[in-house]
Amino acid sequence: MKGRAWIGSALWYMGAIALALWVLAPIYLIGLLAFSPRMAVYRWPRPLLPLEFSLETMRFFVSATGTLAATRNSVVVALLTMMLSLALGAPAGYALARFLFPGREAVRMGILMTRMFPMAILSIPLAVTFIRIGLYDTPWAVALVHTAMALPFVILITASVFVSIPRDLEEAAMTLGCSPLSAFLRISLPLALPGLAAAALFTFVISWNEVFAAAILTLRQRTLPALVITVLNESPLYFRFAGGFFMVAPALVILLIIRRFLFNLWGITSR
Repeated sequence: MKGRAWIGSALWYMGAIALALWVLAPIYLIGLLAFSPRMAVYRWPRPLLPLEFSLETMRFFVSATGTLAATRNSVVVALLTMMLSLALGAPAGYALARFLFPGREAVRMGILMTRMFPMAILSIPLAVTFIRIGLYDTPWAVALVHTAMALPFVILITASVFVSIPRDLEEAAMTLGCSPLSAFLRISLPLALPGLAAAALFTFVISWNEVFAAAILTLRQRTLPALVITVLNESPLYFRFAGGFFMVAPALVILLIIRRFLFNLWGITSR
């Protein structure tokens, strides 16, 4: 039995290491070439260890036409998405966590089913609608679509947050004279803030990395992923590596920040 347990543990760790390498190896190679001289991209065989550090490739990418404006648009869209998703998703998550009503499970399933519709099918009707109402090629158009994409995640995460907060605390506050709204604002909301912050940052990452809707719904007000994807075929190879790292790095930093909060929501202890 001990031998079988040892073999099972070894296989589990080998699988985890293989999965980690599968995810981290491309990120490492992109970062390696993004901080190498431009001509180092064309060397063969390419070194797997950093032999020469250089900001030449990243400076070329940042100074390219439209990069800073697209980065600003990405930040604006991500912030708008984050605020809209929390404003709509947090009350919905609280309702799913606190109230019993007919069809609650159907509502929960319907929220998940909204992720079944591919953006490729919805993009053209959305573009036509936004042209008619005057929102096409604006950060608001992209933010609304990103909000619709992120809303199911926000609702389910915030529902998990409020489920983990005992309802007895709110009831005790109401017995001491608080109204339901006051009990929520004074008791539940402060306790839920770390989870809500994690949901907000997760939404930021979703919006920052989304490319298809942003490329369809913008022409001049491109976000950074949309700009990179539209000039990809015409750009030199080192521009692509620098752009990839420039887009991946903020998402990695944010995911590392919210990792502890998400683990706590799922009952996993992190150190």
